[in-house]
Amino acid sequence: MIVFFRAILLYLLIIFSMRLMGKRQLGELQPSELVTTILISNIASLPIEDTAIPMAAGAVPIIVLAGFEMILSSVTLKNKSLRSLLSGRPVVLIKDGKLDQQAMKKMRFSVDDLMESLRGNGVFDLKDVWYAVVETTGKVNIMQRFPAKTVTAEMASLKGSDTAPPVVVISDGQLLEKSMAVYSLTPEWVAATLRREGFAQREVFLMTADENRQYYIVPKEKGDSE
Repeated sequence: MIVFFRAILLYLLIIFSMRLMGKRQLGELQPSELVTTILISNIASLPIEDTAIPMAAGAVPIIVLAGFEMILSSVTLKNKSLRSLLSGRPVVLIKDGKLDQQAMKKMRFSVDDLMESLRGNGVFDLKDVWYAVVETTGKVNIMQRFPAKTVTAEMASLKGSDTAPPVVVISDGQLLEKSMAVYSLTPEWVAATLRREGFAQREVFLMTADENRQYYIVPKEKGDSE
């Protein structure tokens, strides 16, 4: 029971600490953030594995590390030199369509790493890339050559206007009234729409709707609605 309660308390403390540090995904962490995350996870495991270690021996370092990371992040926001020292700088791998082999060696970036990163950006042919930059998080962002770019509405001179994204109205058979309030959608409208489409609310896995009341319904798979 002691281990159980320690695990729950430390779990909640780590969640709180990570929320304070921000909402980056693991692959988007800066080096200092990644180090802090690894240290926190290791420190938290000690009081759980060894009940002889006081809870304070785990909780205090976690709070200190999270607080230090917040202070460091605030300082680096205003100090570009310190930010570059801790997080590094973006590195250009491809410039004007030319691959910088020296930059690849400096980053210890293999050809396989490069091609994998390009495929992650939806590009399968190296000659379609005009610029490629390795960000401080290790993510590769690219700019394609003009002939290879995806055609946009502006390129095609299409007329239109920006629209707000749809919201989830029903999730796994549950009506989400807070989401509906965004576009002033009513339960009555949802019920009438479902009747028109031949569904009961419990039979709907997902339903979305936008400000123009254009909707999309995904029914539950057979057997899930029973």
